[in-house]
Amino acid sequence: MNTQGNTYTIVYASVMVILVAAGLSFAAIKLQPYQEKNIKIEKKQNILATVHIGTDAANQPNKEKYITELYQKHITESFIVDFNGNKLDGSAFDVEVTAEYRKNPEQRRYPVFVATLTDGQKRYILPLYGKGLWGPIWGYVALKEDFNTIEGVIFDHKSETPGLGAEIKTPEFQNQFVGKKIFNENNQLSSVRVIKNQNTQNNHHAVDAISGGTITSNGVDQMLLDYLKGYEKFIESQKHSSYEQ
Repeated sequence: MNTQGNTYTIVYASVMVILVAAGLSFAAIKLQPYQEKNIKIEKKQNILATVHIGTDAANQPNKEKYITELYQKHITESFIVDFNGNKLDGSAFDVEVTAEYRKNPEQRRYPVFVATLTDGQKRYILPLYGKGLWGPIWGYVALKEDFNTIEGVIFDHKSETPGLGAEIKTPEFQNQFVGKKIFNENNQLSSVRVIKNQNTQNNHHAVDAISGGTITSNGVDQMLLDYLKGYEKFIESQKHSSYEQ
């Protein structure tokens, strides 16, 4: 038995494993600031996209600069509210919606981003988070100044099935929400339901579900309802404030 040869092999393999692990750790540490910066740029881009701004970012020579300047120009206010609609201290942009989702709805912090369009009109952008078929789904919904009509939405996912649940990310699915209403004729929060096998074109409170993506569609439906309920008291306070002006 070649003991010396075996020892050499084991030592060599151990050293290589240590060196590779050290190299990967070093690379991860060096790349972390760039990864965090890219996450922030993507977040800003998604917030802007709900109000149809910055959608041509992929065609720009410097996407980071382009999105940053648009965000600074159009996101003119941001703040955090609680379940009762009261404003809280802290940075809305830094709120980790993933972590907040793990809390009871009454204990969550709810970020609000206010966009000012080129004509001076305001739009109120609210983050969303929920569960799809294979993992988390998330997004943003932008409301017009009446706090009822949807200006736009953005949805994304971690691991939904391509061609099925992953379709929540497509313009075809998201564009259905534009112009829909979240309050019914009795001024009760009804959200926008994602339903199938019905004609939703003239329904102000529903859109068509994804064919073959029932569970993910249900996830979007539940996510919208859950988070709009979380913002409901804030929305009601803003609507009453508008009526009094």
